[in-house]
Amino acid sequence: MKSKVYLIRVTDGEGVPAVAVKLKRLLEESRMLDFIRLGSKVAVKMHFGEEGNTGFVKPEYLRVICEKISAKGAKAFAADTNTLYKGRRTNSADHLALAAEHGFTRNAIGAEVVVPDDTQKENTMDVQINQKFIKTAKLARFFVDTDAILDVSHFKGHIMTGFGGALKNLGMGCAARVGKLQQHADVSPVVYLDRCTGCGECEKACPVKAITIENEKSVINAAKCIGCATCIAVCPFSAIDVPWESGGATIQDKMIEYASAVMKNKKGKIGFLNFAIKITKECDCLAKDDPRVAPDIGILASIDPVSIDKASFDLVNQACSRDIFKELHPERDGTRQLKYAQELGLGNLDYELIEVK
Repeated sequence: MKSKVYLIRVTDGEGVPAVAVKLKRLLEESRMLDFIRLGSKVAVKMHFGEEGNTGFVKPEYLRVICEKISAKGAKAFAADTNTLYKGRRTNSADHLALAAEHGFTRNAIGAEVVVPDDTQKENTMDVQINQKFIKTAKLARFFVDTDAILDVSHFKGHIMTGFGGALKNLGMGCAARVGKLQQHADVSPVVYLDRCTGCGECEKACPVKAITIENEKSVINAAKCIGCATCIAVCPFSAIDVPWESGGATIQDKMIEYASAVMKNKKGKIGFLNFAIKITKECDCLAKDDPRVAPDIGILASIDPVSIDKASFDLVNQACSRDIFKELHPERDGTRQLKYAQELGLGNLDYELIEVK
């Protein structure tokens, strides 16, 4: 049986107020928030955007969503997790400050903004899934403990997964930093010697003493490294990072297994919104204003993450008259994540597209 995906069209150049009205109509006519129960706590999984980026879902749209959740007698929390790469979203304090600069404040959106500090052990949780690559997923506890999740994604391209939508926002986005590293690479972080000053901050921070200073440079013992990524966060010179291209053949599978961990105890308690607006080549993690690569499509809604991503993928490529994501990232096949997600029972590749006028 096909899953239902609702779409309201948005054209290039439509202003924020007009799109907000359309979003409200989509939520009302699709009734896709009916899974939210009175008195429940709802984590609205967001991406607040990297500094210099404007592709993220706008706070004005988030306010519409949070108001609808409040109208159902539930409490919304706009939430994201800290990043693996170095930047203003690496730690919770800077991440929250940047979110506020981008307009994500309690007054603006009508909900509390949450970025759990995953350097505190109590804010992470191990979830056993025993899948092909991931046996134990390392998640931000906030998304496990919440009563329900509304996954709100900006649909766009991605250097490692071809494209990023609902499934990526869930699988990668709800992982603690150690979980992100587990997905991104099969190797420990590397030291870029031209940037390393041998300051010793990483050595002091490493919880398993896998880092030493030799000849005034940091050296990581891969056999001892547990992939917590603390060294990446504390390095003041961005001299430690993940070799992002490694693990490229399996990152989508790992990401989907992580998505299954997030959804494990959320049956009937999760919904998805994809904003296929200002579709860009790369993720909103890119610290610059990436130009659009496809016409605006609109906003999609579903309770099936596979169907909503497949519909978004199809609509963008139809509008471009070619597979734009394969053209932009020729070494990636974004459909791999969709097929594996269906294989794991996360959703359905077959969908019925219902247009809301």
